[in-house]
Amino acid sequence: MCGICGEITFDGSPARVDAVATMADCMAPRGPDSAGVVARGDWAFGHRRLRIIDLSEAGAQPLVDTHLGLTIVFNGCIYNYPELRAELEGKGHSFASHSDTEVILKAWAQWGADAIPRFNGMFAFAIRERESGRTIFVRDRFGIKPLYYAETGKGLRFASTLPALVRAGGIDTSIDRVALHHYMTWHAVVPAPRTILAGVRKLPPATIRILEADGRVVSEQRYWTPSFERSPEDASRSEADWEEMLLEQLRRSVRRRMVADVPVGVLLSGGVDSSLIVGLLAEEGQKDLATYSIGFEEAHGEKGDEFKYSDLIAAHYGTNHHKLMIPSTEMRENLPHAIAAMSEPMVSYDNIGFYLLSREVSKTIKVVQSGQGADEVFGGYHWYPPLADANDPVSAYAEAFFDRTHARLATHLAPEYMADKDESLAFVEAHFAQPGADDPVDKALRQDTNVMLVDDPVKRVDNMTMAWGLEARVPFLDHEVVELAGRMPASLKLAHGGKGVLKQTARKVIPSAVIDRPKGYFPVPALKYIEGPYLDMVRGALTNEAARSRGIFRQDYLETLFANPKEHITRLRGSELWQVAMLELWLQAQGIGE
Repeated sequence: MCGICGEITFDGSPARVDAVATMADCMAPRGPDSAGVVARGDWAFGHRRLRIIDLSEAGAQPLVDTHLGLTIVFNGCIYNYPELRAELEGKGHSFASHSDTEVILKAWAQWGADAIPRFNGMFAFAIRERESGRTIFVRDRFGIKPLYYAETGKGLRFASTLPALVRAGGIDTSIDRVALHHYMTWHAVVPAPRTILAGVRKLPPATIRILEADGRVVSEQRYWTPSFERSPEDASRSEADWEEMLLEQLRRSVRRRMVADVPVGVLLSGGVDSSLIVGLLAEEGQKDLATYSIGFEEAHGEKGDEFKYSDLIAAHYGTNHHKLMIPSTEMRENLPHAIAAMSEPMVSYDNIGFYLLSREVSKTIKVVQSGQGADEVFGGYHWYPPLADANDPVSAYAEAFFDRTHARLATHLAPEYMADKDESLAFVEAHFAQPGADDPVDKALRQDTNVMLVDDPVKRVDNMTMAWGLEARVPFLDHEVVELAGRMPASLKLAHGGKGVLKQTARKVIPSAVIDRPKGYFPVPALKYIEGPYLDMVRGALTNEAARSRGIFRQDYLETLFANPKEHITRLRGSELWQVAMLELWLQAQGIGE
């Protein structure tokens, strides 16, 4: 797990090593163990390293293979790299390290683009080919590892974080109106390739993008797409058959994510997903497993922790459990740091939770497994059941998920920031219309797994854990788990109040008390009911000189929110005031518009 960056020029001028070094320095928290820059005329790559696999200097990056004429910077982990290494050695390749980075490089030399579907893991990397002058960019199937890029007039820069690109300068930092429409409508989800900034784009998940030396995009291909089509054999399977197949696949997924040369722990919320990971690791014979939970103070009678359930699992399996209760004052002090750590503005309250939890976890361990993705893959959210019988699935999805309609958004944004059409609804319509998923619930699951999940929960976990040099692995997003889930009937996922097939599978492993509990979230009540110092903070951000100069929001709308924040809660139980404030707070944290 690391931070990668670089610059490529297309006019023959030398790449700016100082800009690459600036981007690498900006990402120091992602890779606190070492740094490196390699420059060759019109290109330069930079890297920040977090030592997880091959802790020696042989695993340092950028990695240059002079024999193959290839240079790589890589962020992530290839879980099946030992098997791939053995296969490549059988084909005559020799290795100078024990790193998964070198396996990627040899695999590209051996198989080219056909190598990428062979990788099981999370990854974003760039490869430079000496002979062809081409540069290859690749991102994993679910975008677990980020990759941003920006055109600079004479070339292109890329980085693991958007703030690194901003810090290096020379990019268009104006607001992308289409992205803003998504942010305000789709609970801060901005689908790739857009970002909230007009001059920055992100590589879509499951994508290979190849640039010629002159900057032309020679190809951009999607190498993996989940299918929700079912064979006659699948249609005849019993629920018990699916549960047995799922349990075996989850066992493999958790086992794969133990690959490391350092200890691996678990972020334990006390929900089904993280509890099941602990149970499966216990089955694998893990002893003294480190687990971590976090809680916050109550607000308006709403409890701020789920320790009751995480304690139960920790006691049941005898884990080395760490429980952290955060006072409101400490949360408030750290909010600016959590916001600055975001690659893009995000509204979920649990960003601060993951940020502070990661701070504590990183003091004792470098790698954790986390339960993100299960709700999107197995149908755990409340907006899926209404789709089962919907005559108009797109409208049903928008009614349950979208924060506001296009017409209402026009009363919230200043006219110059308003998109010309309902971009968010059009995006969902186009996605739902794609072949490969006939059931309305499957259409929503496919979209959420490949769009919403990428640009909300997955991004949140990456940003907040990597702010402290902590690697988070997500076994529910093993692509073989997701492929299996896609073959299952939607009814099995919606059963038992959502995630039915996962819950029934979990009963074979963990105590039923954490399965039959009410569905929980990462609760941070003080940020949902904004008042006192939190209201002062957001009011200040939305009324200062930078915000007034930018003028994104209508003043009458802001005054309505300031007057009574608790009265303006979105369908997803989020604060409208927090949503608009997060955008300004993030822009100001990055120094945009100052």
